[in-house]
Amino acid sequence: MSLAEQLDALREAAGKRIPADKRAIMGQATADLRNSGILDGVAKPGDHLPDFSLRNAYGVEVHSADLLSQGAVVLSVFRGTW
Repeated sequence: MSLAEQLDALREAAGKRIPADKRAIMGQATADLRNSGILDGVAKPGDHLPDFSLRNAYGVEVHSADLLSQGAVVLSVFRGTW
């Protein structure tokens, strides 16, 4: 399954799992951010980022160089609860 297909499946599952009122809040927040121009300054697919380290969901420090040695990296940031 391609990355695009996996992301589509995640969006579809979230649409079923997240209550409509919460989806509306999230949708409005996303639209507000897009309209603010914030996307003009964010990294785009294919951009190269400096090396970094972050803790994963289990608290283990993960280094970008280690991940890149295994192939392409997709970084997703979870904002938290709404």
